[in-house]
Amino acid sequence: MNRKFLDAIEANPIIAAVKDEQGLKSCLGREELTVVFVLFGDIRSIGKIVERIHQAGKIAMVHIDLITGLSSKEISVDYIHEDVHADGIISTKTSMIGRAKKLGMYTVMRFFLIDSMAVKNIENLGNQHELPDVVEVLPGLMPKILKKISRISRVPVIAGGLISDKEDVMGALGAGAAAVSTTNQHVWEL
Repeated sequence: MNRKFLDAIEANPIIAAVKDEQGLKSCLGREELTVVFVLFGDIRSIGKIVERIHQAGKIAMVHIDLITGLSSKEISVDYIHEDVHADGIISTKTSMIGRAKKLGMYTVMRFFLIDSMAVKNIENLGNQHELPDVVEVLPGLMPKILKKISRISRVPVIAGGLISDKEDVMGALGAGAAAVSTTNQHVWEL
C-alpha cells in the first residue's frame, strides 16, 4: 500500500472529484483539498489538467476509464504515468490497476454496488496478487453496506456518488469509509 496516498486521504477525508473545468478551477483554490479525482478530459487535455493540479500542490488521480481517446489496454496506464505524470489512476478494471501498481502509481479500484455480486467481487479482491491502494464504492449512501464492505475489504474504502451534505459524509465515515469523494462543491467546504 502506498502510505503517502493513504496519509493524504486520512488527513482530509473529503476528496474533490472534478467532472469539468469549473469544478477543477474551484478545487484548485482550496488548500484543504489535497487529493483530486479527475473524471473528465481527453488525450490532448489530460496532461495540462494534471499539471495544474500538481502546481496547486495536490495529488492527481485520473479516472482512466473516463478519458476520451484512451483504450482499455494497459498501454494507456503507461501513457498516464510516463507522459501525463499523474500520481495515480482510478479504474474499474483489474488489469489497469495491476499495471499501475507495477509502475508504482497510486490506485483506486471503483465498484458500482448494484447487487450482491458486486459485494462478492470486493471480497474476492483478497485473492488478487496486486491489491489496489483503496477501493471506491458507489453510491456511497448505504451505511449498512459500507460497514460490510469496510469489514471485508483488505484495503481502505472511499464512499462516492450522491454524497451531498454533512450528514452523508458523517454517515459514510461512521460506517467505516476512510474518505468520501464528491463532485458537490458545497461538501468540499465542510
